[in-house]
Amino acid sequence: MYKRYIYSIIVGTTITVGLLFVMQLLIASGKSALTEPRARHLLEFVRVRRNENVNTEDLTPEKPPKPPEVPQEMPPQDMDSIDPNAPTIAIPPPTVNNNLNIGGPGGMNIAEGDYLPIVRVAPIYPARALSRNLEGYCDMNFTVTPAGTVIDPVAEFCTSSLFERSSARAVTKFKYKPRVVDGIPQTVTGVRTRITFKIED
Repeated sequence: MYKRYIYSIIVGTTITVGLLFVMQLLIASGKSALTEPRARHLLEFVRVRRNENVNTEDLTPEKPPKPPEVPQEMPPQDMDSIDPNAPTIAIPPPTVNNNLNIGGPGGMNIAEGDYLPIVRVAPIYPARALSRNLEGYCDMNFTVTPAGTVIDPVAEFCTSSLFERSSARAVTKFKYKPRVVDGIPQTVTGVRTRITFKIED
């Protein structure tokens, strides 16, 4: 028991003396660091003068070229200097044919011939068919009137009932040159056409 006390006292004393020695050494070296002059580094630089020569010349725009001279107006003719006894030339007036009778109803000259399509309107793709990526066609039957319009559209065959209404609406917007017989436009029944519905890539 006493040996442990004696050993711990010896070790503590040794450590304390060592710490005091180290502290004394640090204090001595710190004084020398504060008293010694520090080495200073000098920076050398050269200032370059800016080129401040500014062109102060007065920049005036060039004058536009002069417009071409306007030719002088011709002096009015002196009517008093005309010789009334000068020879004259007699020109007879042209003859006009007064026969303005043209054939056809209402005074219009309509050329003979069969009906011809003039305007074809593309149908509106049904939304339900488009959402299903459904393609097809409709065979339509209709009547062309003497005015060239379309009436009574009927779907003879459709690959899908979704295309019937859109096909009928498109056909009613068609325009035709009517069939003319003896100068009189005729009604044409049983006209057929196919309305195709195809999704473009």
